[in-house]
Amino acid sequence: MFPCQRVSKPSPSRRQWLQNAACGFGAVALSAMWAEEGLGTEELEKGPNHPLTPKSTHFPAKAKRVIYLYMDGGPSQVDTFDPKPRLSRDNGKPFALKKEPTQFNNNGNTLGSPWEFAHHGESGTPVSSLFPNIAKHVDDMAVIRSMVSNFSEHTNANYFLHTGLGIQGRPSMGAWVGYGLGSECQDLPGFVVLNGGLIPPGGLDCFNSGFLPASFQGSIFNPSARPIANVQRIEANDKLQRNKLAFLQKLDQTALERIGQYDAIESAIANYDLAYRMQMAVPEVTDLSDETAATQEAYGLNSENGGTKTFGRQCLLARRLVERGVRFMELTCPAVGHDRWDQHGNLKKGHEDNARAVDQPIGALLTDLKERGLFDDTLVVWSGEFGRTPFAQGSNGRDHNPFGFSLWMAGGGVKGGTIHGATDEFGYKAIENKVEIHDLHATMLHLLGMDHKRLTFRFSGRDMRLTDVHGNVVKEILA
Repeated sequence: MFPCQRVSKPSPSRRQWLQNAACGFGAVALSAMWAEEGLGTEELEKGPNHPLTPKSTHFPAKAKRVIYLYMDGGPSQVDTFDPKPRLSRDNGKPFALKKEPTQFNNNGNTLGSPWEFAHHGESGTPVSSLFPNIAKHVDDMAVIRSMVSNFSEHTNANYFLHTGLGIQGRPSMGAWVGYGLGSECQDLPGFVVLNGGLIPPGGLDCFNSGFLPASFQGSIFNPSARPIANVQRIEANDKLQRNKLAFLQKLDQTALERIGQYDAIESAIANYDLAYRMQMAVPEVTDLSDETAATQEAYGLNSENGGTKTFGRQCLLARRLVERGVRFMELTCPAVGHDRWDQHGNLKKGHEDNARAVDQPIGALLTDLKERGLFDDTLVVWSGEFGRTPFAQGSNGRDHNPFGFSLWMAGGGVKGGTIHGATDEFGYKAIENKVEIHDLHATMLHLLGMDHKRLTFRFSGRDMRLTDVHGNVVKEILA
């Protein structure tokens, strides 16, 4: 609602005066757009007040961007990157430790891993036979075996992993990265979610901007011929579309003059600008026909397995987005015919299907980044929201386990060939160098050149940050 017209307005702030005088940064951007006949083919510099203008780091950065490989549902640490011979010896026996309450409490006996582990690379890092292609890159990876979470239910754990708080409404890590660093890309969003077909429990709030300006929220690219809805041009000519944008800008300016600064309106103006540019950029970046046959084969785009083909396309798109300067990319899991990595039953088939979908594409992505000189300044992170129990749920599944699980990081300032932390002999709980989600976020920001304690946004009378009042950089995995 607009304020009562009989109440005198206070003197405008400096920013409000600038908005009224120059129509805010949105008007500057739109004016520049409409002055260019070749809009969509020529790059335009972002103005200093544009939310995605590149910003200085707190200190020299090792990484310029992040590719977050999100393994929705919770891969089992004892079946992937944390081998436990004790589980094989005790397979089928009553579990020897006290069991914490689980999500479903249909708990069975100790369950050994169905897969063999082998040591790989010069580092000798052990990896399950689920990942023959990822295993080739262990000398570039830091495996953290001592991750813990505060939540054992998917939705809350997803919010916690993505935003640093176990309830919805807070900015996601991708939004914080965009807020802190801006974007190197002129024609694409700074934060892109490459949706493989499964949006995590918790929905789109996992990628939201929360109290940050809306320009920083994640843009979803769907696995279809039209990855973004309502971006394609529908007008007969460019001039008609620009006239409509001009009319929208006038309406927004009228609102700004009456009610003063509103980030929602300014973000909308900036988003009109970005959406216009994306009409040319998105079809180009998502058209993989210019990739060589060898590249498409390496990523699995010709695979008979639908999950491999879908995730391979996502990984190849991620590399193309890296080349164009997108700051933060998150890849979600493809549908493989059952429930993500969340194997409460039929562990063997479920994990094999999920691993088959992601292993070849991820291996190809890491190789491709290195060959193109992009690996050293790209941070790649692989994780789920929690792990799984070392004892069975029922007879052949595993329940949720937030007390100790594994993830890995590679590239962008990470010390390769590293194993950090440890769980007990059953892989149940972290017992050495415990790493919390806030520590993960602090470390990611550090590699991007940002001090997580200084990256703040004033909201509700408090300087808010991704790590809240927590978080320590995991220095042991830094190169």
